[in-house]
Amino acid sequence: MIKLTILLAISLIMVACSNPKETTENEWTSLFNGHDLEDWIVKVHHHDAGVNFGNTFRVEEDMIKVRYDQYGDFNDQFSHLYFKQPFSHFHLKLEYRFVGELQKGAPEYTLLNSGVMFHSQDPRSMPKEQNWPISVEMQFLGGLGDGKPRPTGNMCSPGTDIVYEGKLYDSHCLSSTSKTYDGEQWVRAELIVLGDSLITHIINGDTVLRYSKPTMGGGVVQGYDSALWMPGKPLMEGFIALQSEGQPIDFRNVEIRNLKK
Repeated sequence: MIKLTILLAISLIMVACSNPKETTENEWTSLFNGHDLEDWIVKVHHHDAGVNFGNTFRVEEDMIKVRYDQYGDFNDQFSHLYFKQPFSHFHLKLEYRFVGELQKGAPEYTLLNSGVMFHSQDPRSMPKEQNWPISVEMQFLGGLGDGKPRPTGNMCSPGTDIVYEGKLYDSHCLSSTSKTYDGEQWVRAELIVLGDSLITHIINGDTVLRYSKPTMGGGVVQGYDSALWMPGKPLMEGFIALQSEGQPIDFRNVEIRNLKK
């Protein structure tokens, strides 16, 4: 009886001394409350940060929707919706679907094209006329219904460089190995980012792309504050943003898990 009591006491002490952070660090947290965009910051090209021009990003039916019904001509008003705080080591997951038709005046390459930016600069550091954030993008593409492959979960690099298969990658976008998804179907995307180390893209449960060592550099971005431009600087952390390029799209179940110990 005495031995049993001692063993029980030891068990209770071990439970009490366990690290509670280990549990919370592995929990999924929703970035979207399902009701409004209170925790998000909008930045639209030609407008100051915080101005949601044309109600581009809106909340309806428990989703974040991107719409252009108040636009007229698109006028290169590329937009991004940023969560309010930066992240460094994380596992992000969300679902997206393309809907409707490309907005009048939007570039042809933006047809069924969107994405999620990460390791981005603070949207409040972007001048009104900066077209894209300095960031890395997990690009989403929809199939064009022509039977030709059009993978999604690709990498694009506005104002950044990455290392792929041991070498500095010298093009703006890098295709993944994903399947092509036509029509208005929901696609599940996951992004695992380990600071400035390994980055993994996952589409519908399949790993479709891996690369590493994101740094500031490359081209594409215009109108940025030159004081922020430091080519070769490792990108250890940054903001996460949903993209608007002229194609209506819906986002839902936007969740993150902190992987930083």
